[in-house]
Amino acid sequence: MQIIELNEENREAVRKTILDRTPTQFGDQEKTVREIISDVKENGDSALFAYTAKFDHADIHADNFEVTEEEIREAYDNVAPELVSVIRKALRNIRDFHEKQKQNSWITTTPEGTILGQKITPMQRVGVYVPGGKAAYPSSVLMNIVPAKTAGVDEVIMMTPCNREGKVNPAVLVAAHEAGADRVFKAGGAQAIAAMAYGTESVPKVDKIVGPGNIFVALAKKAVYGSVSIDSIAGPSEILVLADETANARYVAADLLSQAEHDEMATALMITTSRKLAEDVSREVDGFVKELSRREIIQKSLDNYGRILVAPDRETAIDAANEFAPEHMEIVMKDGFEVMTKIRNAGAIFIGEYSSEPLGDYFAGPNHILPTSGTARFFSPLSVDDFVKKSSIIHYSREALKAVHKDIEQFAKCEQLTAHANSIAVRFENDKE
Repeated sequence: MQIIELNEENREAVRKTILDRTPTQFGDQEKTVREIISDVKENGDSALFAYTAKFDHADIHADNFEVTEEEIREAYDNVAPELVSVIRKALRNIRDFHEKQKQNSWITTTPEGTILGQKITPMQRVGVYVPGGKAAYPSSVLMNIVPAKTAGVDEVIMMTPCNREGKVNPAVLVAAHEAGADRVFKAGGAQAIAAMAYGTESVPKVDKIVGPGNIFVALAKKAVYGSVSIDSIAGPSEILVLADETANARYVAADLLSQAEHDEMATALMITTSRKLAEDVSREVDGFVKELSRREIIQKSLDNYGRILVAPDRETAIDAANEFAPEHMEIVMKDGFEVMTKIRNAGAIFIGEYSSEPLGDYFAGPNHILPTSGTARFFSPLSVDDFVKKSSIIHYSREALKAVHKDIEQFAKCEQLTAHANSIAVRFENDKE
């Protein structure tokens, strides 16, 4: 990996490279996505089935579109019992963590006759998109469905592509069933997003769409936002390891590569105060790359976006880490928890040499759907909060309103909204002052 001495000039260059690695112009793809969305919106199932035949080469129609109980049973038969057991263990951890995020409605009252509060209401129906191309991710199924169900969502609709034979990946189906998906449909791409956003003869319209996907899925989610809510437009995966001389170079190298293998645009960064550790990690990375199955993807990722930055001191290292605002941050320093208190911007923070990033991807419990491309400065991981709405509750008695009505009228008149002022004043027009 390339080793760079960290200073203001090259820090900005690296930051720009990382944050600008995702293209922002997708003219041809956007045109295609708009056409697909318009077609599905207008023609419903017939358009959806036609695109499934075109892109997935599968003969899907009304009779085999929705996954049946028999298909779910078949999926269990095709998944090793050991994996089912692991899915259930991870599910318990994820559910336990998200249960702690739940909020309750609340009300406060005053002797003057006011009642104010906040009402928490789960969304009625949510759509979960699950990719099904070259790779299948049952872990993402759990991470999307569990917080929705924990929040109290009435119905979770899942859409995922099938193969040429009309079959869905069995591990994905098992994870969906274990997590509590109510209905699963066989469709992918922009057409699946459109179906959930606007509804078809078979697919009910949802309130929110969550889940990862390729560029067509991301652009479709962006296009339907406003008709429905979405979680985010996710960029390529990222890891930043913040380390000092106490870190194990072999562990750090392995962790960097765990993200580099995602795709050629993934980012693997290390910021360290130790030049020796930087050189040791670089050597370990070279050794691992020769052994790993996705070595070509990993090497391209490292060549384009892999960097080891050597900082002059700990404070500079922490400042740079906050500036990058990574999706995943590992802190491998002798005083890791103290350093953690100084981190402002990170999707998930892993502390200590035995808290490797894949622990969060699969098992620990916190959600692995995290802000990318520097958006951890203002976005948070997917959570129960993403699946509820908050309504304000306001009640004033006549006496309470009378005490403040002139203040409200003055404010409204200041904004030249005389009808607002009148709405308050009319209630006291017969009062004798």
